[in-house]
Amino acid sequence: MKWLNRKDNQPPTLSVEQQRAEKLAEIGGQLWASRQEQGLSLEEVVLLTRIPKRLLQAIEEGNLEDLPEPVYIQGLIRQFADALGFNGVEFASNFPIVYQQINPKPTWTTKPINQLRPLHLYLLYIFVIICSVSGLSQLLNNSALQASTIPNRPNAQKESLAQPQETESKQAPEVNPYSNTLLTTKDGQPVQIGVTLKASSWIRVVADGKTQFEGTLPEGSHRTWKAQEQLTVKTDNAGGVLMSVNQEQPKEMGELGKVEEVKIAAKPKF
Repeated sequence: MKWLNRKDNQPPTLSVEQQRAEKLAEIGGQLWASRQEQGLSLEEVVLLTRIPKRLLQAIEEGNLEDLPEPVYIQGLIRQFADALGFNGVEFASNFPIVYQQINPKPTWTTKPINQLRPLHLYLLYIFVIICSVSGLSQLLNNSALQASTIPNRPNAQKESLAQPQETESKQAPEVNPYSNTLLTTKDGQPVQIGVTLKASSWIRVVADGKTQFEGTLPEGSHRTWKAQEQLTVKTDNAGGVLMSVNQEQPKEMGELGKVEEVKIAAKPKF
């Protein structure tokens, strides 16, 4: 009876499935609270992460049965956390994953060489000879093809040199005022930018060396960020982003579909 009592007093050991369920409930609660604090709906998060709404809802509710394999759940948590401004990799690493290494036994067995009949050896020799002849023929054909195309290359180069360089006479494109430049503000004034999305675009904002946001914002979104020393804004669709510096007139960051990066620094006070 004493042995049974000692066994009953031991804390119960949770299975891997129970640990995942508890951890998913904890992570889902944190993501739900952060989303509510930022005033984002699940539909907006769907646009940012491209994850179906039912999967996002299952993560927030800690519903493990409606989610795929654990390794995919970890990836979904990472994207969800990134969209809300967390460190997605670190956030998702809290979800436990157990990898099982399986060494399957081969279903085939090696037949001893002494059991091969002479007929089998004869067929094997024929197969090796056919493969060798085929490979040699293919190699010779490739060599002949390369030899026939090499003499034509100088002519092609001469023709390209003879053609007038029309591209040099084309009018230079307009210079984007925001493209890869370092803007400064008035003396001692903090940096503040506001972005308005004309089209859905990926954006990364770094304030004073720290990443404040990285993700895709839907069309019509408006966000503002501040920094004491420097703000850096990068996007993959410059023509879809209107940016204003310290509440000035907003301007497009560049052309549609082009990657642009803008740095705005606060001018030190002397």
